[in-house]
Amino acid sequence: MAIFNLGSINADHFYDVPTLPAPGETIAAIAHHVGLGGKGANQSIAAARAGARVFHIGAVGPDGGWAVGRMHELGVNTDYIATLDIPTGHAIVSVDAAGENAIVIHSSANAALDEARITDALGDAMPGDILVLQAETNLGAFTAELAQSRDMRVVYSAAPFDADHAQRLLPFTDLLVVNALEAGQLAQAMGVNAQHLPVPETLITRGGEGATFRSARETIDVRAFAVAPQDTTGAGDTYLGYYLAGVDAEMDRRGAMTFAAAAAALQVTRKGAAEAIPSLIEVKAFLEKRLEA
Repeated sequence: MAIFNLGSINADHFYDVPTLPAPGETIAAIAHHVGLGGKGANQSIAAARAGARVFHIGAVGPDGGWAVGRMHELGVNTDYIATLDIPTGHAIVSVDAAGENAIVIHSSANAALDEARITDALGDAMPGDILVLQAETNLGAFTAELAQSRDMRVVYSAAPFDADHAQRLLPFTDLLVVNALEAGQLAQAMGVNAQHLPVPETLITRGGEGATFRSARETIDVRAFAVAPQDTTGAGDTYLGYYLAGVDAEMDRRGAMTFAAAAAALQVTRKGAAEAIPSLIEVKAFLEKRLEA
């Protein structure tokens, strides 16, 4: 099986701050650095580091060669990443002393993909392969419908949350991935209970509390591993990438969720997004140590 990810690629500007700014407040950053990010890139890298075969579909500008090169170094197939004549997407990420963040993104090249490139990329997909989507690129519904016509399994990570975007994609979605806040927002927008969202499967993440998988047949709760977080940016993306790689490796649901929880726990103890995603060796060692304790 292969994972195809239509996803964003960003240059993340991280600012360490004592507290997240309130509306109208100006605060001084303690430190600043730039790293690779974007929900799509993070998810692709996590899945690849976990051992899956991953094809990323996306776009950067002329200034984004470093990002594509780094994704390739980390195991992602980058053949379907276009270089367009507009800047690479970027994000402004403020991280406070407790590791919580506030993020502003500018889509730029991420929102300038065309149907021909996506059709070409999915021409290599096989029935049963996975398509991953988020809300940081254009053409999500087009890609989801095309994937469904090719008997692919569609996984939709509904973030950043947009009710209209989500409702366009849900008819083509096999697995909906949301955090607890997004699940509530979507349920309210659709006038349903959060436990009865109209998709075959849901995976609801709750940060330090863990995650819940729901389908018509079962509900599975897996708690998070207790760690001291340094930066929670990209934790949900790391979780999803490792979860999908676990499913790809034929783990059962609980096993894949535990695998993903270990990866996310390690990731939040480091600063950054994509560069903080742990390797498979690190995750296995973490699990062995924690499960023996």
